[in-house]
Parts: sequence; structure tokens; C-alpha cells
Amino acid sequence: MLQLIGGIIFAALLLIPQFVFTIGEQEQGIIVQLGDPKRIVQEPGLYFKLPFIQNLVRLEKRILTTDARTAEYLTLDKKRVMVDQVSRWRIMQPLDFFRSVRDFERAQARVDDNISARLRQEIAAHNFLDLVREKREEIMTTVTKDVRETIKSFGIELIDVRMKQVDLPQEVQASVFARMRAERERIAKRYRAEGDERAREIRAGADREREILLATAYETSQKLSGDGDAQASAIYAGAFGQDPEFYAFTRRLQAYEKMLGSGTTLVLPQDSELLRYLQGAR
Repeated sequence: MLQLIGGIIFAALLLIPQFVFTIGEQEQGIIVQLGDPKRIVQEPGLYFKLPFIQNLVRLEKRILTTDARTAEYLTLDKKRVMVDQVSRWRIMQPLDFFRSVRDFERAQARVDDNISARLRQEIAAHNFLDLVREKREEIMTTVTKDVRETIKSFGIELIDVRMKQVDLPQEVQASVFARMRAERERIAKRYRAEGDERAREIRAGADREREILLATAYETSQKLSGDGDAQASAIYAGAFGQDPEFYAFTRRLQAYEKMLGSGTTLVLPQDSELLRYLQGAR
């Protein structure tokens, strides 16, 4: 009896997965009977199906990512570029998805093929600089919009397409970098030449201003010196006119101060007029 009960329990455990199944929060399913889809299950919970003749096909409800292989494209200005693109999509119509592509691998291949074909057309209509600069976002927006309409019949919603990397083929990178380096060196030489010319202009202007300042200062000093000499002469003339003897005395004292310094030796005759005020008072 125990063996019979144990056998029944074992058989029940084997049969339960054949007619009972669960759907999680991040998935959805299709009940297929002999290859024909019969029912779509999109809400999480516990469900039943007919054993042996019905099968459950589980599909993702989450956003899926396809990272395509790097492919070579040709731009409008005949530049070969290597583009690495990635796309995000999800299954919106499980029944259309099952009937058209069946599983994730085939869906991924169809999405990649459609994106690559549309991306090739769009890149061929733009120059290389547009692809890596201003119009890159515009190109990806156009590709996303067009491919979204194309793959809608597969039950797939395309969320967006992005280019992870845009590069040149290895065999042409060296020549392109050499041209870029030559162009940068040419620009640098032009800037240095313009800088040297500007420096010469600044130095010439500074030298000119210095000469003008020196000439103006010399002119001013000569004028002030002349004015001082004139004033001194006027003062001397006035003093001489008031008292000639005192003026002569003052002038000789100034001469004595300059000549009779430390270490000065004068050889003069005894009756020299210069010694007049040194010999005694008159």
C-alpha cells in the first residue's frame, strides 16, 4: 500500500508541471497547442494548461538590449567609417512576435538587419564631420523613427538606437592622423607668425613712446635749466648792481670753495688778484 501511495505521489509530482505553471512580473507567455498559439498570458500569477498537448512559450516583458557587431559604412564624402551601434527594444505584441520571429535570437537578428540597412542609407547621405559632430543626434533620431515603423509588424517596439563609437578603419587611421597633424602644425605656425608680428609692433610702439618721453624730458630739463640760469644771472646782475664789491667778494668765496678743496695745490704770483681777499682786508 505504501508503495502504491508513493507511486501515486511521484506520478502527481511529474504531472503537475504539465498542467500548472506560473508567470513572473518580468515575463509573459503564450500557450501553444500542437504548434498553434491559443492563449496569451501577460499578468503574473498561477495558471493551468492541458497536459502533453499544450506547451508554454515564455517571452520577456523587460526592455531588451541588442549590441550589434561593428560594421563598416561609407559616408557621402566617401569616407569609410566603422560604426558600433546598440539598440533597445521590447516585445509589445506577443502573438505577432511568436508568429513572425518566434524567439529572441531571431528577433535580435531582424532588429539588427533593419537598423543596419536604415543606418547605411542615412550615413551615406551625410558627410563624415556631420556624423561625428552636429548631426549625429539627428541621424539617430531618424533611424529610430523609421526602423520603429518597420519592425512594428514583428510585435516589437523599438525604443531607441545609439552609436557607441564611430571610428576610421585601422588602415586609414595613420594617414588621416598625419593630415590632421599637418593641419594643426600649419595653424600653429600661422598663430606663431601672427604673434611674432604683433610682438614686433608692440615693441616698436614701446620704443617709439620711450624715445618721445626721453626727448620730451630732455627738452623740459633744458628749458628748466635755461630758466634757472636766466634767473640766476638776473639775481647776480641785480646783486652786482646794488653792491659791486660785495658781489665780487661773494664770487671769489665761491671760487675759493671750489679750488681750495682737500689736496689742492695752487701756485700763484704774490700779487694775484685771486688772492686779494686771502692776503688781508683792504
